[in-house]
Parts: sequence; C-alpha cells; structure tokens
Amino acid sequence: METIEQMKFARGYTLGQLSKLEGADWDRVHPGFSNNIRWNAGHIFVSLENFAKMIAPDYEIEQPEWAGLFNTGTSPVNWDEEGPSKEEILSALKVQTDRIAGALGEKLDARLGRPLEIAGHEMDTGEKLLQFAVWHEGIHAGILNAMAHLAKA
Repeated sequence: METIEQMKFARGYTLGQLSKLEGADWDRVHPGFSNNIRWNAGHIFVSLENFAKMIAPDYEIEQPEWAGLFNTGTSPVNWDEEGPSKEEILSALKVQTDRIAGALGEKLDARLGRPLEIAGHEMDTGEKLLQFAVWHEGIHAGILNAMAHLAKA
C-alpha cells in the first residue's frame, strides 16, 4: 500500500506543478523540449492508465482515445486532431489515482503476465511496475517544473 501512497504523493506534486502554469501557453514547445505542457500532462495520465492495464488486465482504461496523442513517441506537432482541453486533462488527472488505487489495491503483489523490461531492469510484479510509474511521473513533473520556470521568463 505504500506504493499507492507514493503514487498519490507524486500526483499531488504534478498537480502542483500544473497549477504554477496557470495562464501559460499549454501548447508552446519551448526550445530544447520536444513536447509541450499539454502533451506532458496527457502523457502522465495515459501512461498510468497503460501501466494499470498491465497490472490488472481487466482494468478498463479511461480516455482510450487519448493514447494516440500522448503515448510514448507521439508529439503534438504530428497531431491530426485537437487534443483534449487543459480542463479535461486536469479533471482526469485529479480523479485518476483514487480510481486506480481502488482497482489495483489487491493486485500489486501478483506477478505480471508479461513483465516489462526497460534498460535491463525487469518489473515482474504489480508493485514493481507501479513504483516505476511513480518514478516516470516524477520525471515528467520535473519537465513541467522546468516549463513553469520558462513560462515566467
């Protein structure tokens, strides 16, 4: 259950970074960055949905239509459609962790049907994968923090 609490802590931090970006242009790609605020916020949401599905195959992904916009390897410069609004993304992020906690609480000790391996590190249980998801969110929250500093400049 500690990992669930870490997930909620990370999300609180992410939402705090996004609140610093009130009034910022969510669609501006700053020099040195490959994506914008909207993409990073949406990517955090979509990634956690995908990780939850890997942990619990019966988990029903929310906003599945966002995957083509925010999965790894996508970029808003290649979008053929308008992405969800800032308000839609913020709303989804605010309720996601409680929903996922309810869905995964008892499944974190289980071994994954298909372990995830990244850079030689294998995650073979729900707990390990959710810990990775928390780390992943922290990376993108750090990017949002940098974008908040750029928005003020």
